[in-house]
Amino acid sequence: MNIFIYISDYIIPFIILSIVVYGILKGINVYETFIKGAKSGFLTVIRLMPTLIGLMAAVGILRASGFLDLISDAIGQFSGLIGFPGELVPLTVVKMFSSSAATGLLLDIFNEFGTDSRIGLIASISLCCTETIFYTMSVYFMTAKVRHSRYTLAGALLATFAGLAASVVLADLMLGL
Repeated sequence: MNIFIYISDYIIPFIILSIVVYGILKGINVYETFIKGAKSGFLTVIRLMPTLIGLMAAVGILRASGFLDLISDAIGQFSGLIGFPGELVPLTVVKMFSSSAATGLLLDIFNEFGTDSRIGLIASISLCCTETIFYTMSVYFMTAKVRHSRYTLAGALLATFAGLAASVVLADLMLGL
């Protein structure tokens, strides 16, 4: 176990040093290239900021208005029939928009049901195997200037439902159900 601690302490500095040495050996002005990349990254953040603020505001409004609870109650009645706990519907909906807001909901679920409960396990696994669909689509499509997303949303929703189904199956296997 100590070897993993040792490796984890030094892996990032080793990678950074390797990149710098490689750049120097190739005759690249590493510092200037780094500054150009940092400037480009900063400009990307500036362009994405309105989208990020809009998504965070939308999630906050959904939570505060009670609309999220209304949707989760409606969908939860049906999802319980197929084995997906209705208590996790708000988490699933919020995860499609914001990972950080979903993490906040996950902590609420842990406090209410426990981390080792069936609901806690399903919630943990589902956050790991689903994506922030609308955040990802808006940020990446805006950055790449994609105008027609074609089947991206349908594919992402299908992958999310597959991840949710897998989270139920895996949690039940872990609990021996």
